Amino acid sequence: MFGLFERKPPIEPESIQWLLDHFAWSLENFDAELFFRDTRLVIPSNRFFPGRADSVHGMANLIFDQVKAYAGVSHWPTRIIDPDTCPLIQQHAVEIHGALRGPSDVAPPAVAEADRLQIPYNPQQVSNPEGLIASFAHNLAHHLGQMAQTPPPGGPDHWPEITELLAIYLGFGLMFANSAFTHRGGCGSCYNPAAIRNAALSESEATYALAIFGVLQELPTREVTRHLKKHLRPLYRNAVKDLQTREFVNEVSTRYLRQL
Repeated sequence: MFGLFERKPPIEPESIQWLLDHFAWSLENFDAELFFRDTRLVIPSNRFFPGRADSVHGMANLIFDQVKAYAGVSHWPTRIIDPDTCPLIQQHAVEIHGALRGPSDVAPPAVAEADRLQIPYNPQQVSNPEGLIASFAHNLAHHLGQMAQTPPPGGPDHWPEITELLAIYLGFGLMFANSAFTHRGGCGSCYNPAAIRNAALSESEATYALAIFGVLQELPTREVTRHLKKHLRPLYRNAVKDLQTREFVNEVSTRYLRQL
């Protein structure tokens, strides 16, 4: 009887636990100190992604450099590749000089183009900036995740979902939530299927993961929801309330924040 008035979790309890476990794994393996001190909520706006370029590739490269900076991997030797015009080639392991991640102003080393980590991208996504930013962040998280000191909970099964969660940990949750689903209606000229990002996490899962980020960063709820799609805002608010009832936040605070 009294259970009628209990708050229901915003998504399935199994999904919540999976997200919490893998967020904890991200903290353990990818510099919790950097997460709390320097990681920002990246906002899809001209303020966060300023500048223009005179070509599609130039614009993609500009966005990618900014994504690298926010992810703390500016010093990684990389280059973006359009697989349709410049096929990917098999390459040896890329050497990362210094820390795996660092402040956004870390200078990249001088590395020959052929020795850089190749990052494929879809030029048509340039017309869908949130999807392109999320795709770039996901690709970087894929390479970052492979350098973890410990395997993810349960092993590497569901690697696309694990690395999307890792990209949200890096600060790109708004883009993942907003681009997880795109309405396919409207006029033919308004919908370009080639520009759509293939999401691994559902938009509700990505939104809950974003709420984990927001609660740990102590972000005001409105600071996040004002940049979310309208139908995701109630889900985010409910996720924040749900997280505030869980021990996860206190456990993270005890383990990391009190050591800083």
